Amino acid sequence: MSRFDTLFSQLQQAQQGAFVPFVTLCDPNLAQSFEIIQTLVENGADALELGFPFSDPLLDGPVIQAANQRALAAGCSTEASFHLLAQIRSTYPTLPISLLLCANLVYAQGIEGFYQRCADVGVDAVLIADLPLLAHPEFTVMAEKYAIQQVFICPPNASEDTIKRVAEQTKGYTYLVSRAGVTGIENQHAASHLEALVARLKAYQAPPILQGFGISQPQQVSDVLKMGVNGAISGSAIVKIIEQHLHDPHTCLAELAAFTQKMKKATAR
Repeated sequence: MSRFDTLFSQLQQAQQGAFVPFVTLCDPNLAQSFEIIQTLVENGADALELGFPFSDPLLDGPVIQAANQRALAAGCSTEASFHLLAQIRSTYPTLPISLLLCANLVYAQGIEGFYQRCADVGVDAVLIADLPLLAHPEFTVMAEKYAIQQVFICPPNASEDTIKRVAEQTKGYTYLVSRAGVTGIENQHAASHLEALVARLKAYQAPPILQGFGISQPQQVSDVLKMGVNGAISGSAIVKIIEQHLHDPHTCLAELAAFTQKMKKATAR
């Protein structure tokens, strides 16, 4: 079983959902980024979804765009990110780790080279935000070769055919987007039709569903779990805490610890 498979099995037995934070690697710098990730994990994060610093992100709103710029300004890029991933894996051998990034970062390494490096540092899953289902084979072949689970997004306006193909192709987990647009903590409430979308994904036996975009409060975690998803991903709310305390790392870590504890507590079923 993969680390994600094991996690979801354990959470089901414990009658809990998953809380998965997203941060950009190396934000605001390499050393502080590792401390931030340690804080998230040690205060209840069940898995991590991590981004590579990139100058032209596609799905990210202004908060995470700023995180990318801070990491790049600190001199961190793909090489530093892989170094940090190896450090995270060494510290947390059983923690599921997923990457969320753009295809250009994969092409820059060469598709096979990228997946091989992911395997070398212990990445479990990869979600390429701008990879359409029609173009997936050249990526998924290499993902399978190196035992990386390729994750796909199910958009809130997905057709029946898209729902079916996402359910069939995604591995590890299914990323359900709460709403159209870019990441951010505004427009927080999920549309009522998402419950029907969850039911259709399950009918096609999709992997466990994690819902993201706009998840910033414990009540939202409770609400999405009631719709039948297996967990929630929160990114912009976490990165906003980092942004607010750039010059006070101690307070930053304390705020992140408190936030993570509250969000994880909300996953009790």
